[in-house]
Amino acid sequence: MPKMRAAQISRPGGPFELVERELPHLGPQWVRIKVQACGVCHSDSLVKEGHWPGLQYPRVPGHEVVGIIDAVGADVVQWKPGQRVGVGWHGGHCGRCNACRNGDFFACTDGRQITGISFDGGYAEYMEAPAIALALVPDDLSPVEGAPLMCAGITTYNALRNSGARAGDVVAVLGLGGLGHLAVQYAVKMGFKTVGIARGKDKEPLARKLGAHHYVDSQTQDVAAELQKLGGARVILATVTNGDAMSMVQGGLGIKGTLLVVGAAESLQVSPLMLILGCRSIKGWYSGTAADSQDTLAFSVMTGVRSINEVYPLERVTEAYERMMSGKARFRVVLTMGQ
Repeated sequence: MPKMRAAQISRPGGPFELVERELPHLGPQWVRIKVQACGVCHSDSLVKEGHWPGLQYPRVPGHEVVGIIDAVGADVVQWKPGQRVGVGWHGGHCGRCNACRNGDFFACTDGRQITGISFDGGYAEYMEAPAIALALVPDDLSPVEGAPLMCAGITTYNALRNSGARAGDVVAVLGLGGLGHLAVQYAVKMGFKTVGIARGKDKEPLARKLGAHHYVDSQTQDVAAELQKLGGARVILATVTNGDAMSMVQGGLGIKGTLLVVGAAESLQVSPLMLILGCRSIKGWYSGTAADSQDTLAFSVMTGVRSINEVYPLERVTEAYERMMSGKARFRVVLTMGQ
């Protein structure tokens, strides 16, 4: 039988093990993908550190995948070998429950599959994925360029396009890291008056380079006051994982403004009076389906949005993961399979 290399975790908190495995079994409604690149996302720590309840080990992480279809299952008619595809966090859904029948796939919790958690992900030379989870990757995107868009890209793009903001509205992005540097680009390309918010004056050149119209240094400026000088933010997209930082910016929301949370902070403080008096809201956003991923890729190609990446070969997976977890990577980390 043909073999492949994969980086697996055998137990919660265990190290990465570079192992040789047989190629994944091909189910009737699944496809086998020859992986070209896979992003290393902070959510992969759920597998590495064992924070996902009931997770079965060994498990291969990775949900920012770009590759080429190697084979298709007997019941797959919409895909064929040789096509370039991507797989993101949302690895398909059951299609049987009322939520799925109504098109509300995010409400389908029992039948929702998550790439790299429900089944093995892209830290491998090959992986298997449900056909329903695939997005077509444009030829204009290289595997390394496309991989981070399958999670960081879709999360920020999809949140902004569903935020209710219109062209010309003030939209602020809290944090200029792996998510934030993409969010600023998307906000600018969507026509929003874009404000970058980060710690330190040294981040301003980056914010301006990404296209931000304004920059606020949260170390030396009152973020809420600065946003109110601009008329108040229609949306503040919080990409950081610091609850105190999120709490600090809420006063910058305009009337009917929304704090849109995509960074997984443990907690944050909320002023009920601030919400009530301004009809303001706080909302979370889940990444999106395969169709949303395809929209993200197409928009990114059309407008020139690109991730800034550090690239590592699969055999340096431990180094790549630690670099991502350190918060020092600029700005996404991507594994390549060397094929």
